[in-house]
Amino acid sequence: MNPAIERLKLIALVLFAVANVAMLAYQVGWVEPEHRCLAAGGWWDGGFNRVCGRPILISDITGRIIADPKARAEALKALGREPKAAPAKP
Repeated sequence: MNPAIERLKLIALVLFAVANVAMLAYQVGWVEPEHRCLAAGGWWDGGFNRVCGRPILISDITGRIIADPKARAEALKALGREPKAAPAKP
């Protein structure tokens, strides 16, 4: 067979293999971490650092409690956390 055809066939196979490895690296290194973060309820920052952030209530930082139990329950539900049951008063 013509050596030029054999050489082109080999070049095509190598390019195909390199493209497949590049797609696998992209999937494992860039796409999967984002999917895992979003599935866990985090906020994905796809910028330079590519970090997974967890949403928190501002009252968790400041120590101020949301006085309205219904509003607190809705805020916790929006973050994906279950509100704790209030202790029973004797």
